[in-house]
Amino acid sequence: TGSGAIALALASERPRWQIVATDRSAAALDVAQLNARTHRLQQVQFRQGDWFAPLRGQRFDLVVSNPPYVAADDPALEADSLRVEPREALTPGADALAALAAIVGAAPDHLEPGGWLLLEHGATQAPAVAERLVARGFRHVRSHAD
Repeated sequence: TGSGAIALALASERPRWQIVATDRSAAALDVAQLNARTHRLQQVQFRQGDWFAPLRGQRFDLVVSNPPYVAADDPALEADSLRVEPREALTPGADALAALAAIVGAAPDHLEPGGWLLLEHGATQAPAVAERLVARGFRHVRSHAD
């Protein structure tokens, strides 16, 4: 969840939703919880752990993620606009698709029938991500440029 931007935006727009946000970083969760308190968004639960690990046995109507998806050797990581971002929030390492693959692999076990998985990925990664989604049983796979 990082700073909580996605979870808190959803909580703000959909106050009746119950939202669970995960991050492996305790420091990131501290920031996200502070942001939730600042914006008086109490319907968000924060749990520490990698991806779905703190969600064992739970199923959701919607899973949303903006995972790290930039290869560690990508020159884009040196851009001034990214220098303040934690490196682990931007890159999973040499395999830019590693985090996306982990999420796609585990998501079906945590989605209700008819549930949605929404992911942000790199501009050139759409075909590879779509291939993984279809292989994992997802239907109606689409990518949209932002």
